[in-house]
Amino acid sequence: QVQLVESGGGLVQAGGSLRLSCAASGRTLSNYAMGWFRQAPGKEREFVAAISRSGGSRYYADSVKGRFTISRNTAKNTVYLQMNSLKPEDTAVYYCAADEYPMGGRLAQNSIDSWGQGTQVTVSS
Repeated sequence: QVQLVESGGGLVQAGGSLRLSCAASGRTLSNYAMGWFRQAPGKEREFVAAISRSGGSRYYADSVKGRFTISRNTAKNTVYLQMNSLKPEDTAVYYCAADEYPMGGRLAQNSIDSWGQGTQVTVSS
């Protein structure tokens, strides 16, 4: 099973940018569709973005489309989430996820094989 470790979270002002990284160990990420989810205080965890095994297909939640970009680097066994034009409502713990047999492009939480520990993103107004 693949192990995932996120990094890159922090405090940023509205309109700013952050890049999250998700480093994998144990297995190569090329075996997995990868995704990012987030959970804000008092809310359920929600889908943010996903990328196919090949990197040829990407999917985004409507709330982040045009502002966030998911990418993967096979050589570094790492997945990224570039977040631009951040808003206070983007404040959440962000989780990296790996799905070896995805049921759909946007990834279903009950299909996820491995989760990272999460990284906090806080956007101040």
